[in-house]
Amino acid sequence: MPDDFNLKSFLAELPNLPGVYRHIDAQGEVLYVGKARDLKRRVASYFQKTHSSPRITHMVARVVRLEVTVTRSEAEALLLENNLIKRLKPRYNIIFRDDKSYPYLMLSGHETPRIAYYRGSTSGKGRYFGPYPNAWAVRETIQILQRVFRLRTCEDSVYANRSRPCLLYQIGRCSAPCVDLISAEAYQADVDRAVRFLDGQATQVLRDIEQRMHDASAALDFEQAAALRDQMGALAKVLQQQSMEKVGNDDVDVIAVASAGGRVCVNLAMIRGGRHLGDKPFFPTHTHDDSAGDVLAAFVAQHYLDTGMPPVLVCSHPLPDPDLIGLLAEQTGVKARVLIKPQGVRKTWLEQATKNAELALARLLSESSARAARTLALATALELDTDEAALDALHIECFDISHTSGEATQASCVVYQHHAMQPSLYRRYNIAGITPGDDYAAMRQVLTRRFARVADGLADMPSVVLIDGGKGQVEVARQVFVELGLDTRSIVGVAKGEGRKVGLETLVFVDGRPPVALGIESAALMLVAQIRDEAHRFAITGMRAQRAKARNVSRLEEIEGVGARTRQKLLARFGGFSGVVDASIDDLRSVDGISAQLAERIYLALR
Repeated sequence: MPDDFNLKSFLAELPNLPGVYRHIDAQGEVLYVGKARDLKRRVASYFQKTHSSPRITHMVARVVRLEVTVTRSEAEALLLENNLIKRLKPRYNIIFRDDKSYPYLMLSGHETPRIAYYRGSTSGKGRYFGPYPNAWAVRETIQILQRVFRLRTCEDSVYANRSRPCLLYQIGRCSAPCVDLISAEAYQADVDRAVRFLDGQATQVLRDIEQRMHDASAALDFEQAAALRDQMGALAKVLQQQSMEKVGNDDVDVIAVASAGGRVCVNLAMIRGGRHLGDKPFFPTHTHDDSAGDVLAAFVAQHYLDTGMPPVLVCSHPLPDPDLIGLLAEQTGVKARVLIKPQGVRKTWLEQATKNAELALARLLSESSARAARTLALATALELDTDEAALDALHIECFDISHTSGEATQASCVVYQHHAMQPSLYRRYNIAGITPGDDYAAMRQVLTRRFARVADGLADMPSVVLIDGGKGQVEVARQVFVELGLDTRSIVGVAKGEGRKVGLETLVFVDGRPPVALGIESAALMLVAQIRDEAHRFAITGMRAQRAKARNVSRLEEIEGVGARTRQKLLARFGGFSGVVDASIDDLRSVDGISAQLAERIYLALR
């Protein structure tokens, strides 16, 4: 403990109130964040002679300072704890990757609602079904609704400007409300049946369609009866294809924890309206010697503060904190029932979720072993620290330049860390103010922009800076680093071999080390090639998107009579340049300010 921090006095002054505490080391890094119903009792427990695990002993030995925040309730403390864990990522907390929001199936709030894949806030107009574990599950459900209920999926701009039914109508996937081939009332009835299907009432919907078919037949409306027969057949086929048995209209999350090889997998299976929607595995970090119950509690706390909690949770292990569900209920408004020893089909669900957790963990360990071996090989080749912690923290950034004959120049930066590429940390840089095609100037600009932040203390310095290029590009990097006062030993160039053949690449350094030819069988070269190719791919896709956008806008600008305001109206009405290209002359005429002559001119110019 530092001289100015008196632990005994600090503990004595702690209140017997709920709140959040933080353990901090000598470098000011937050080691652990926790919540407590009673701060005084909970924080003091860390400084007793015996601890519950070696991990706690190791952590407490590094603590030099503590901070606490008093909250009005334990539920408020839970929310603050979760926010701090996500922001600070303390090394002794169990942390689940902050994934993108879960996808939903949306039924819009229009007079003729559309079905759509959706991510984001569910507070807008319309109805939202889910969440679904992945995009595939949403799209599969959309296909079912198209096949059975023939609901529209088109964007509003397309729907409002149709003059004839689209291909989806021709193949029996839409009833074409856009051109009144179905009345608004009949379409809404199909929407209501789709909602009942999504709510788990598929059998009742099937009976309803069957009754309507018989009524139509009795009324000698054989065309309608045939349409209903086909709809009933499609729905019956869907129900037969359901791979999991239904249990009423249950909304259930099944959570199974499996551990092996020092790693843990939490597998989440989602059941909505009695339908099993699929699984999603999570691999938390910093689990150390935590029990399965501790990992489960961390997942439940972090996951359900951001995602809707169903009324039933089926878990593979008991929650160590019996009050956790109640605390979440205070924040989310849903009090879930937790089942540890389920019966019937729920038991089957849990067994399957557990098996899937074990399989996902086995795949991860196999892949992780291979990735870790490549990281070790590269660290050895570059004469870097090769202990386990250093390899996991090894931070590599790779830079590449891409353009087409000097047009739309972009630089890419991709990141490799924790034995894997980290797409969320990728960055693109638009390059301007240079001579077109001058790759050296482009590399100087991107490196200066990126590492000026490091020199100013606003960003961390990577362990290795890979430059996709030979001596010339590496020399530019060396000059930038010298100007910024940074260590040039982290710079590594990847020079292509004779004939640019893969496997003949050479690593080039700026600190006096001779070039290294790793050899075609080298695991280190495989990793370098993967990182370099990813940087190239990322740069190419960004450059092409930028170039396409610029060219598309310029094509509209070149049309006589299309000014900035008209161009903006066109892009807004048709949802982008491709929509303008697909529009008919009549569609173009419907835009305010566009005459018949101008519509025809635009139509012909874009062909």
